[in-house]
Amino acid sequence: MQQACYQIMEHFSTLQGEGYHSGRSAYFLRLSGCDIACVWCDVKESWSAVVGESYSLERIQELTENHNFVVLTGGEPAMHNLYPLTQLLHRHEKYVSIETSGCYPLKGSVDWYTFSPKKFKEPCEEAYTLANELKVVIYHLSDLEWAKNHSEKVSDSCLLYLQPEWSKRAFLQEGIISFIHRNPRWKLSLQTHKYLEIP
Repeated sequence: MQQACYQIMEHFSTLQGEGYHSGRSAYFLRLSGCDIACVWCDVKESWSAVVGESYSLERIQELTENHNFVVLTGGEPAMHNLYPLTQLLHRHEKYVSIETSGCYPLKGSVDWYTFSPKKFKEPCEEAYTLANELKVVIYHLSDLEWAKNHSEKVSDSCLLYLQPEWSKRAFLQEGIISFIHRNPRWKLSLQTHKYLEIP
């Protein structure tokens, strides 16, 4: 039987910069391929399904060996069959997180599901059930009501985060903070890794 391989654009050790796990030591696996094409995406080079290199499970095990927290991101990681990968990581007692638009059914098992919906493609209904956190990137203040609509579909235990798009953060700050004051279930997510200038 042929061993599963994954096309990975890049991989690196860093601190999780966003959401609930912000500040936590993490190893990122950025899987290649995305068909959503957000205009404000800061890793557009990840859209190609052939960018990067093909990694065997054995190689991925070596890469993540000294890390307890592994983040699957992209691109859109849920486009891939993640069962072999997540089984490997769990077998080695890793805590596995995924960052996804929710546009594809999850083919794998994760410990933390970060649901970041995009206007450019409708999410699957299962994303609302699986979401541990709903993290909405705010590009324009009109996105706040769109975020609120999504929050009405997730579970009561799902954490809610608003994240200003990096290039517009100065213009959005006041409006987002005002919204959070009016809707205190929401919290602010900042891309702290960019402030720190780390990967």
